[in-house]
Amino acid sequence: MRYSGWELEHQAQRGHDLVTPKESAVKTSLALLMSMCALILASCAGIESRQALHTVASVDLARYAGTWYEIARLPMWFQRHCIDSKATYTIRPDNKIGVHNECVTDTGGLDQVDGIATIVDTQTNAKLAVTFDNFFARLVGPSRDGNYWILDLDMDYQTALVGTQNRRYLWILSRNPHLDDVTYQRVVGKAQQLGFPVSDLIRAKRRSPM
Repeated sequence: MRYSGWELEHQAQRGHDLVTPKESAVKTSLALLMSMCALILASCAGIESRQALHTVASVDLARYAGTWYEIARLPMWFQRHCIDSKATYTIRPDNKIGVHNECVTDTGGLDQVDGIATIVDTQTNAKLAVTFDNFFARLVGPSRDGNYWILDLDMDYQTALVGTQNRRYLWILSRNPHLDDVTYQRVVGKAQQLGFPVSDLIRAKRRSPM
């Protein structure tokens, strides 16, 4: 059988277009893999967006300075024996913040540690990096984004919600060692809204009325 030049060219083109079942399966697998990768990337982007943690819009550090009492916190090994925990912040001449944490231990002793907080986000003053001169610094560890984020703060600077970006640590603080239940539940609700495991919160222990 003889073919014209056009027919030969047409047959060659058809042969080029023919795909074996194996090649077809490979192409299908590649297409499915690409689709799955696209879905995974989109899902990861969505999760990252949902997990973004936002601080308060601004903090007046002069008003924030002073003593805060711990009302509740997420579990932290360093504080496992603490009672009557409190923190005192002071503005330093170098625009950093002095940090003094102390608590009475469950055996009657006194634990205290001093540190320095550096402002990470100068636009809001709500992100700080706190460092201590002991192993506690290695436990939490500062980062370029800070390890002390002020997530909620009432207008009168009487209650505050402070946490870490990875949501591993969280503290509910108050100017008063005792916080009314309505306010406490409001702050807990805010923490839950931000994605913290509020069911793990530990209420602060009080050795005696303060």
